[in-house]
Amino acid sequence: MRIEHIAVYVDDLDGARAFFERYFSAQSGRQYHNPDTGFRSYFLTFEDGARLELMRKNGVGKIDNSSPHTGYMHMAFSVGSRENVDSLTRRLRDDGYEVLSGPRITGDGYYESCVAGFEEILVEITV
Repeated sequence: MRIEHIAVYVDDLDGARAFFERYFSAQSGRQYHNPDTGFRSYFLTFEDGARLELMRKNGVGKIDNSSPHTGYMHMAFSVGSRENVDSLTRRLRDDGYEVLSGPRITGDGYYESCVAGFEEILVEITV
């Protein structure tokens, strides 16, 4: 068994797609649009076959990521090495994204950083 995909609602569908294409080498499929409901989405595929569905629909509320809460918290990307963690974290910081933690070694031995990415989607970058 494997997770087929994860889905995230966003306000700016094309901006979110561009974020994951630029920083995480995602490949986007065609936009899906249901004119009856106003729902739009893109499926993004990553190098290892993992997929992310970015979705947009009017009236979807926001979660406040300023404190822990139940439900979805972050998505994690393995970039292969500490140097790549450092480099991507620095690149995101230089481009104006807030680095919330790290890069650091966590208590359970991960080398990671956590960044508030596009529309505050929490992204963990790890080896």
